[in-house]
Amino acid sequence: MKRVLTYYLKPYYLRMCLGFAVKFAGTIMDLCLPWILAHMIDVVIPLNDRQMIFVWGFLMILCAILAWVGNVVANRMASKVARDTTEKVRHDLFSKVTYLSNQSTDAFTKPSLISRLTSDTYNLHQMLGRVQRLGVRAPILLIGGILITLTLDPVLTLILVSVLPFIVLIMTSTSKKGIPMYAKLQEALDQFVRLVREDIAGIRVIKALSKTDYERERFASINEEVVKIEKKAGMTMAVVNPAMNFFLNIGLVLVIIAGAYRVNAGHCEVGKILAFMTYFTIILNAMMSISKMFVIISKAVASADRIVAVLDAEDERELEVLAEHISEDLTKEKSESMICFDQVSFSYNHVENNLTNINFSVKKGETLGIIGETGSGKSTVVSLLLRFYDATEGTIYIDGKPIGSIPIKELRHRFGVVFQNDALFEDSISENVRLGRELTEEELKQAIRYAQAKEFVEDKNRGYYDKLNIKGANLSGGQKQRILIARALAAHPDILILDDSSSALDYRTDASLRKELKEHFKDTTTVIIAQRISSIMHADHIVVLEDGEMIGYGTHEELLESCQVYREIGRSQMGIASEAS
Repeated sequence: MKRVLTYYLKPYYLRMCLGFAVKFAGTIMDLCLPWILAHMIDVVIPLNDRQMIFVWGFLMILCAILAWVGNVVANRMASKVARDTTEKVRHDLFSKVTYLSNQSTDAFTKPSLISRLTSDTYNLHQMLGRVQRLGVRAPILLIGGILITLTLDPVLTLILVSVLPFIVLIMTSTSKKGIPMYAKLQEALDQFVRLVREDIAGIRVIKALSKTDYERERFASINEEVVKIEKKAGMTMAVVNPAMNFFLNIGLVLVIIAGAYRVNAGHCEVGKILAFMTYFTIILNAMMSISKMFVIISKAVASADRIVAVLDAEDERELEVLAEHISEDLTKEKSESMICFDQVSFSYNHVENNLTNINFSVKKGETLGIIGETGSGKSTVVSLLLRFYDATEGTIYIDGKPIGSIPIKELRHRFGVVFQNDALFEDSISENVRLGRELTEEELKQAIRYAQAKEFVEDKNRGYYDKLNIKGANLSGGQKQRILIARALAAHPDILILDDSSSALDYRTDASLRKELKEHFKDTTTVIIAQRISSIMHADHIVVLEDGEMIGYGTHEELLESCQVYREIGRSQMGIASEAS
């Protein structure tokens, strides 16, 4: 919360001070109204001077108008500050999320990041607006009301003030309990968002497998948990208002009894008692406003801590860039290779390796195929190449340079990538291929043609500017993959990575794609991760992975001779008979 108040609100300090001044003036006008009324009842009316009655009456109307205008202006200024500050927080938070390291993203989880960008920033916005509107007005009404009642009748004021310490004690004790509860509530909301996100994304699978009732029960369970935590937090904070009203009403009863005795004894006047009761109502409303602020602030403090945790997390832009010199012992093979893995090992949990002692080298323009069963580490190789994660041991070289010596933006600019579970956006086909890059119309059409997508893109029912549904739901699996491949090819990358990107393509289209890559991307180094041998059998080098280890490396023919696992894959997929059989 401190960071929000000191950094994000700093540009608006002057505007806030001006708003506070306007709010202060308007609140003082509100406080003047009961005093003027008491003066008219006790002093002006008994004089029977009609002109003075009109003068004081006009003064009341003027104070009411000034109070209304001041409060409206101040509230609008407060809303603008809250809006602009939250916009800046939300912008920085989203920017940070896009640059979070994969370790940080895994630690926070995607549903939690969504929740922090939505509900947490909303809680912060509510707090900033309410505190500016009520945070000035309520204390002024409270303190000002008490001070003015002191001038009316100090004895009655002391009776009323005597109950305030009990109210303050209740408010502080409940807020201490409430803040951790709201933090726990936000964590439960993270799980809620995760479930909703998964169910909406997989709704077709849920329906197809008749698991609607099962998912509804899961949703009911997490929804009940959120309600339970929210109820507990709400009940804790709900103690404030009834307890405050209880003590204030006790004070009011004592004031009325004491006031009646003092009027009868001639120590007080009726107008002052009437004004005192009005100020009591003002003080009561001020205390209620303050209690509401405690609830809002409790939520905002929990949300602000969650937001700041993301803002302070590890950022890819802050990843260490090593010195760019190349060591003297760098072998000729490494210096001449576009990609070189040298004794590379990696672990996600830093307990057991997901990749162990990976070694291979690919020259410019060559093609590397990677094959292996699910979970063997194929996609992890891609993550290391793009420096989503850093190798635990060993070194990766790109164009003869250690990957750590290349700035992240420069490194990834050299890649064109199609991930295993890639995303299409709710936009036109052309924008999904461009993805914000400055590509000419000809480059766009070439990429679509090379990716074997021209036929269906130029179909009479479609076009380059045909809008896709979310995740490309109005395309078939093969069509999606071809659009994604076109996106990767569009900028003519130095290194092209195709992570299981042809699984939905028929053999003819797959063969045509490989032909286009060989003809038009001769200087592009290609890494193909595949489940089918037919997609990689023509590669210059093939890596066979099993449980994160290389159990085979060579050409298709060499692996048929030397790698039993590769032979078995070939036999099951293509009926290839080995000499050993």
